[in-house]
Amino acid sequence: MKWAVVTGASSGIGLEFAHQLAERGYSIMMVSNQGNELVEWAEKIHEQYGVTTIAHRLDLTEPAAIDSVTGVLRANGIIPEVLVNNAGIFDFKKVEELGRRRLNLYIDLHIRAVTLLSAEIAMMMATEANGGYILNMSSMSCWMPMPGIAMYSATKAYIRAFSRALRVEMKDYGVSVTVACPGGIATSLFGLPEKWRRFAVRIGVLVTPHTFVRRALRKMFKRKAQYINGGLNRLSIVAVSMLPEWARLMIKRVGLDRKEDKNK
Repeated sequence: MKWAVVTGASSGIGLEFAHQLAERGYSIMMVSNQGNELVEWAEKIHEQYGVTTIAHRLDLTEPAAIDSVTGVLRANGIIPEVLVNNAGIFDFKKVEELGRRRLNLYIDLHIRAVTLLSAEIAMMMATEANGGYILNMSSMSCWMPMPGIAMYSATKAYIRAFSRALRVEMKDYGVSVTVACPGGIATSLFGLPEKWRRFAVRIGVLVTPHTFVRRALRKMFKRKAQYINGGLNRLSIVAVSMLPEWARLMIKRVGLDRKEDKNK
């Protein structure tokens, strides 16, 4: 029996990863802090695809979270072939507005949890399963240090840099590490209303989670180093990264300052 571990698996892109890996015949350990949704989807995926599922309710920012994941794997005799580090958060706010708790959440979820899960499971794959696949979710914003998404883009930049380096370190062990840097996916993460998400998909500005996940898994199984969805996104990386500081300041004043004024 082949196993995959997917974090943030109870909704959005993570849930789509769980579906498509199950469709490929993988039993899934689904990790999320959304307990009720997680259990319901784990049961549905089991019934739909006939694979074994484990719903592991867990806050990945807790100090013992990684030991909890590896403990469940070892207790069930599971050596995963695939790890998808997908769990994430997003805010469009100034750093000063986030507060210490939210700042720590970004660091704990996007940096500490991704780092430790990748390291622990990579060595399980290397020593006990003769290889495997890791897919870490970064973002197109990792090249875009823009006002309003400072913590998101900075921590996603860490994920990309870490993944590219870990990939080289794990090559001799048969463990492939791929980093996905998506831009423009129709999920609820960024707070866009459903009707606008559907419209953006129709005109090609956004892609559906199903399309993105299908292509990302294809890249992962081909052992590619990196995946960015869409030529427009690649061009946007160059264009936005070249914005002068005055343009970034305008974005701050139009996007953040006006938003703050409306909330007062």
